[in-house]
Amino acid sequence: MGKTLRRSCAACAKAKHSCDLRTPQCSRCVKRSCACVYANEPLTSTSAPLGDVGHAFGASQASKSRTRPAALLTGSGESVSPDPSDMSLFFEAHVFDPFDSYPATNLPRLRVQGLMRHFLSKIAFQYYPLDLNPASNPFVTSWWPLALTDPALFHVSLQTASLDDELHASKGFPHSELLMKDSVSLLRHKIQHESLAFQNATMNAVITLAAIEHGKGNLHLSKVHIDGVKRMVTVRGGLTKVRETSPLTARMVAWVSMLVTGSPQFDTQDDAGQGDGVYAIPQWQYSISMETKNPKLVDLDGLGLDPIIGNIIHRLRSVFDLFQTLETPVILSTTDLHDLACFTLHRMLSLPPLIGQDSLATNTSECLRYGVSLYMFIVHGPTYYSHAHILHGLVLQLEYHLEPLFSLADVDYSLLVWFLTMGAVASAGTSEFQWFCARARAITINLRLQYWDEVERHLRSVLWLETTTRSLFQQVWEDMATLDSSVYRTAPRPLMSSEARD
Repeated sequence: MGKTLRRSCAACAKAKHSCDLRTPQCSRCVKRSCACVYANEPLTSTSAPLGDVGHAFGASQASKSRTRPAALLTGSGESVSPDPSDMSLFFEAHVFDPFDSYPATNLPRLRVQGLMRHFLSKIAFQYYPLDLNPASNPFVTSWWPLALTDPALFHVSLQTASLDDELHASKGFPHSELLMKDSVSLLRHKIQHESLAFQNATMNAVITLAAIEHGKGNLHLSKVHIDGVKRMVTVRGGLTKVRETSPLTARMVAWVSMLVTGSPQFDTQDDAGQGDGVYAIPQWQYSISMETKNPKLVDLDGLGLDPIIGNIIHRLRSVFDLFQTLETPVILSTTDLHDLACFTLHRMLSLPPLIGQDSLATNTSECLRYGVSLYMFIVHGPTYYSHAHILHGLVLQLEYHLEPLFSLADVDYSLLVWFLTMGAVASAGTSEFQWFCARARAITINLRLQYWDEVERHLRSVLWLETTTRSLFQQVWEDMATLDSSVYRTAPRPLMSSEARD
């Protein structure tokens, strides 16, 4: 019997029953506890590339070449792609089957399968670039299996892939609009049933729609979705309870709601890790006395900082020390980095504006608040949804509070170098970059900075975590040197250390 003509296993064929062709046993053989033997292995479905919708399946090699995973941007700005062979094996083994066991849609079958592949080969890694391994990326291993069982989340997931595809095609958004209409309809149906309204899949769908509407400029609709998911979290008992069943849902809800609204929408746990708010990693709970009394560090205690901001920075220094200065440093996982960034940002950005008579202490505190927030976004990188909108607002706040410090005496120059660096990296490619570049000129002249490692020494004296983003900070200083030769002089390659020059 030819492969393309086989329709059932031997047992189902003998009994003249339809066979669902599942392996290693079809459902009927499982129920009857009998042997399930196929004349040929069950067929697997070949996915259609996005550009081939409406055409017959092409040759497999041509299809593979057009659907290679797109290059991905890591937090360091480096272009990284998942291993194509790993991705291909994963798709063939886990994604498609010949029985269309995914939720029904109003799109053509080939288009749906093309969008499924697009989501799993590109969108999943754009949403979560912290993990480029298809075997562990949470959007592949956690989100997608849930979407295959939930029509609303499935439609929303396809919509993210469709928006990306149609945006690049520049031919309108007919499929995305249809998927949006059906997504909203399916969600309304779920919300009307209490047993379905507060599921992880429902929350995943709602928070994704909030990001989609924000990206379209529909801020009111985005806020409606955010308000809805916040009520769901409350009914569930807080983010801690949500995290117990779906860490991905808890992380995404907290992070995306902050990005699209411009401010934290949830409280945090306390320093001891108690409470139902945004999660504090265990290392945060360690005593701040563990902070290394390093004479090379700027003494923050003498700056008159706001005590809450000072506490956050002291604890960050302690956490960073654990990951980079001990003889046997602890490994900072990508999820730890994500949780640490989310917690720190919620702590910093939930504080009210400082009002005080001491302009130096007040503005230094505010610069540290916004500078540290920018730093956490930089070392973390974009996740789930673009953080460009909130980043721009933080840059403007840093610029506003940094300007008065240049007219005051007794300002620590290392702090100024650190503030300017954070602002320059975060504003690269925008009009604000010129402002930070101009201020950097005065600082480099006063401090006679000539080489990158001299700049880096100042950065490390304030707050620094050794990551791959180091090259990003160095590149920005070199870019400023290109714009203005008096800002910074790069050393001949290879870059020498100051110790070697001495």
